[in-house]
Amino acid sequence: MKRLYNFTDRRILKAKMAQDATPRTTISFYKYFSIESPEVFRDFLFEKFSELKVLGRIYVAQEGINAQISVPDHYFENFKLFLYNIEGLNQVRLNTAVANQNNSFYMLKIKVRKKIVADGLDDSSFNPADTGKLLNAEEFNQLTDDPNTILVDMRNHYESEVGHFEGAILPDVDTFREELQIAEDLLRDNKDKNLVMYCTGGIRCEKASAYMKHKGFKNVYHLEGGIIKYARDVKAAGIKNKFKGVNFVFDERLAERVSDEVIARCHQCESPFDIHTNCANLGCHILFIQCDACKTKFENCCSSACQETIHLSEKEQKEYRKLKGGARNVFKKGRFNP
Repeated sequence: MKRLYNFTDRRILKAKMAQDATPRTTISFYKYFSIESPEVFRDFLFEKFSELKVLGRIYVAQEGINAQISVPDHYFENFKLFLYNIEGLNQVRLNTAVANQNNSFYMLKIKVRKKIVADGLDDSSFNPADTGKLLNAEEFNQLTDDPNTILVDMRNHYESEVGHFEGAILPDVDTFREELQIAEDLLRDNKDKNLVMYCTGGIRCEKASAYMKHKGFKNVYHLEGGIIKYARDVKAAGIKNKFKGVNFVFDERLAERVSDEVIARCHQCESPFDIHTNCANLGCHILFIQCDACKTKFENCCSSACQETIHLSEKEQKEYRKLKGGARNVFKKGRFNP
């Protein structure tokens, strides 16, 4: 029987990836389409992707697939051929990373979920297929220059803190589930204006645009392929890049440089800096922005208390982690907008 899960310690896998010089392409893709048996589909993907040495994180649900992965360059054409031969995924858009690095992922994880994005919506109450109009990079630039347009960032606060489009509304939320209600409340008196939304790769906006149309917004648009595709397209076309800072990504890189501007600040000393990290104290592991000087001063920790903790014995640290629990934490300090 073939193993359809990874059983190797992640520390070993990370060390192995650090030594592997095989050129890889980091891509993301998603597609809403009907999957009758997500569990069977998940096993089918894991087996084939393992053969092709694909690494990354993939969510599968009855409503479709959401993937962020890296593929060895010498297997890339084989990967595309396999993917495009799957009913429902033929010619699915593949968003190639802005900054291609080999260390974006170090293992393959494919999980079955109720939804490919946790949105908290009852899809039976509206038509998720009735989405807003897609905008390419040039159309996006033109429409967001229109004073009758409202631009909304559909990502979490820690994503928009380090990078966002000029003039965008940046809801201060931790999750996409919260974002939808807050965006509706903020914009309820502007239902006749052009509503333009964007996110990292487009998946959150696809569902959000349908929801906002359902709520009575008349002119709803969203950026095709999200920030990832926009960054590549404006560079290729030689047109204005309206994005400031870095694009937060959910892999080992944590960010892709889209413009030279640094719009965020270190959460400890407030010097200009825009790269996230996780606290070295595994009982905390909070996601926060830390400059190189503070990284040295605090030994990769978010506070003096956590710095003291990492010097405890392994047994004492394990006890600390039991007390704290394993919840994912995000730094709550206010953002520093330019």
